[in-house]
Order: sequence, then structure tokens, then C-alpha cells
Amino acid sequence: MSFVRVVRSGFVAFIGLLLFLGYLPAQAQPTAVTADIEMRGVWLTNVDSDVLFTQQNLTNALERLTRLNFNTVYPTVWNGGYTLFPSAAAERVIGRAVHPEPGLQRRDMLAETVAQGHARGLRVIPWFESGFMLPLDSELVRRHPHWITERRDGTRIVMEGRHQRLWLNPLQPEVQQLLIDTISETVTKYNIDGIQLDDHFGLPVELGYDTYTTQLYWKENQGQYPPNNPRDPKWMRWRANKLTDLVVRIFNAIKARKQNLGISIAPNPYPIAYRDSLQDWRNWERRGLVNELVLQVYRGDIKTFVTELERPEVIDARSHIPVGIGILQGLKNNPIPLDVVQKQVWAVRQRGFSGMSFFFYESLAGRDAAIQTIFPPIIKQFVEAAR
Repeated sequence: MSFVRVVRSGFVAFIGLLLFLGYLPAQAQPTAVTADIEMRGVWLTNVDSDVLFTQQNLTNALERLTRLNFNTVYPTVWNGGYTLFPSAAAERVIGRAVHPEPGLQRRDMLAETVAQGHARGLRVIPWFESGFMLPLDSELVRRHPHWITERRDGTRIVMEGRHQRLWLNPLQPEVQQLLIDTISETVTKYNIDGIQLDDHFGLPVELGYDTYTTQLYWKENQGQYPPNNPRDPKWMRWRANKLTDLVVRIFNAIKARKQNLGISIAPNPYPIAYRDSLQDWRNWERRGLVNELVLQVYRGDIKTFVTELERPEVIDARSHIPVGIGILQGLKNNPIPLDVVQKQVWAVRQRGFSGMSFFFYESLAGRDAAIQTIFPPIIKQFVEAAR
């Protein structure tokens, strides 16, 4: 263990314990953390937020995040079946180069984010937020209805909270090519720090009974059709392996263009990710296909939260790649209590994770003072000298 890591663990653990137990008054809290650079991220989305819809809004947000000592942003670039930056790859398939939101027209939101973010020392990792999920009125659905997958009974709608969604079939070659082309374009055009896939880059376990997928299964399984039970282990594993094959293709496409870039993933905890979405991210990580894991641990009580941090596959991943924890700050009009967030931050630091990312930007409203306490400045000069 390096000297700076010893300093980090001892200093942060001692201060954190005092804060957690209430023995350290606010005015005595530390103004700096002497540590390896901790990942401090936040997701920027176009849902329940207008942060991306004008250059001024974006500038204000990045200035604020810098002031609050964040160092990583994940701006959404794929949502609702559209790109949020001008994309020739999307225009060829969808008929539109950019999402129809008026605030995204006649500008390049991603180029602005990269330029301004890097000028402020922020990592910028475009986030392909909606993965294969689409709204019912998506232009992709209208143009390519055969790309949508379905259940065994032929139904297609998947509920996301109160919202009805459809799901692109990730096994369809045309669907795969659209995603690969869009990611490749992002990597080629922009000076980004990676790309991110999340929990929507998967397939709800009840889906996959569309004609294309069932015929492919029949061909590859000695004339057997998929079993009626969507949770049949062999049927689940076959579909999960197909998703893994797609990750391999994306990985190779990125490396062919920029060898130094990689894939960040922000999935649910592994048992849920595989059981419900056939997302075998543990396999992806073990095979070296991802270079950052930001695990979404959106739990309300600290005991359950900590249980997820201590799962064996999480511990294993930490020995290979940087692992951060996604912490829910709340929804726009339903913030998580600050004491819950603070306890979760403490739990992440106590266990030596690489950092954390907050979902999402709008839920930080009114919390600047608290965030500055959570994210005191990092003394980079001390870190470099200690090395």
C-alpha cells in the first residue's frame, strides 16, 4: 500500500467516524482530503431536467459542479430513441440527426460539454442512457417495427414505473449496428474520456420471443425452440451470452478507433442485473471488456446498502478495475434525506472504493453547502509529492 493510500485510509476513516458519531462540529470539519483522486461524478440527463437544453444552462451547471469539487460528468447522449448530439449514424436510421427537443437544435451539446468540462478539469463520459428502451411513440418504432422484441404471448409493453416502454431487440443485427455506429461516431468525433452503458443495456428476462430471436435459438440449439419459461437457465444463459457478444463488438470498435478509451458500466447489483435483465456484467468485467464499474446501489437503508457493497463479485471487480458506487440523491421533487446520503458516502469511503456518482443533477438543488462538506477539495500537490 502506497504512503498516500495509508494517509487516505487513516485520515478519512478518523474524520468520517467523528462526523458519523456527531463528535465533530461543522466548523471543525476538514477543508481538504489528502488522497488519491477520488471519483466524484454526477449524471446529467434530459429527463426532468433542462440542464442540457441551453449552452448557458450547461455552463452554469459545469461551473457549479467544479465549485462543488466534482470531477466527472456523465451526460446522456442517447435517450428516447434519439441521440442528443448531431449524429450522422442516427440520421441514416432514424431520419433525425438529433433529438427533437428545441433546446438541442442548431448546437452540439456534447462538443460543448467536452470543451467546457475539460477546461474545468472534469472527465466527460457520454452516457448511452436508454440503451434498448424506447417510448411507444419513438420514430424507431414507426420506421422499424420488426426491431421490437416481445414476450411469449406476443405482448411488447414493459412498464418503467408509470411509463409504458418498448424494447429494441439487442440480438437484431440492425439494432446492434446502430448502437455500434453511434458509439464509434462518438468516440471518433469527440475528445471524450470513455463511454458509459447502464442498466438499460440489457434485455428484460420475459422478452426475446420475437421471430428473429426464436429462429436464431432454433438454429443454434439443434432444432429446439425457446422454452415457455423465460427464466429457464439455458434460455437465460443463451440470451445473456448474446448480449456479451455485443459488448465484445462495442469494445473492439472503441479500441480500433482510440486504444486508450474504454467502457464504463453503471448496472444494478449483479443478482438483479442478471436475473431480471440478462446483464452478465460480472463476465464482462472478468474478460477485461470494461474499465470502470459504477454500481447503482439505490437503497434506502444503510444496512441493505452496505450488503450490496460487500458482495463477492463487487470485491472481485475491485481487484481488477476502478469501482465506484452510484448513490441516489433523489428525484427532482423527492430528494433523499441528506443524512442518508452522508451515511452512504461514508460507507463507500470506509471500504476504500474508487469514488461515487450521484443520480442525478437536479436532485442536488439546494444542497451546495452539504455537497461541499461531502466533497472537500483534494490536495493534488500533496498527492503528487507523496508519490
